[in-house]
Amino acid sequence: QVQLVESGGGLVQAGGSRRLSCVASGRTFSSYAMGWFRQAPGKEREFVAAVSGRGGSTRYADSVKGRFTIGRDNAKNTIYLQMNSLKPEDTAVYYCAATPNPLQVVDTPRGMDYWGKGTLVTVSS
Repeated sequence: QVQLVESGGGLVQAGGSRRLSCVASGRTFSSYAMGWFRQAPGKEREFVAAVSGRGGSTRYADSVKGRFTIGRDNAKNTIYLQMNSLKPEDTAVYYCAATPNPLQVVDTPRGMDYWGKGTLVTVSS
């Protein structure tokens, strides 16, 4: 089992940037494909970005492509989400998630097995 803790959320103006981090427990971090998902008030949880176990493959939601970048540092058991050109519609709780399928890039919430508690990002207009 892996435990995930997100950080980096907060209030940011539209057009600004924010970097989220997610630290995982355990010693086999590279054995997990990781992802970021988000949930806005009154909406379902949706996919944002995902990365394979060794970082060789990534995938992005169309709504964030070109603005967000996912990365991972397996030596630090950490993944990141660099968010640029933020928009008010990016406001949501952002969740880090993991699945023990390192070769996959998972873009659906039900494909993930472990979740963090989330970190709130608020983008003001």
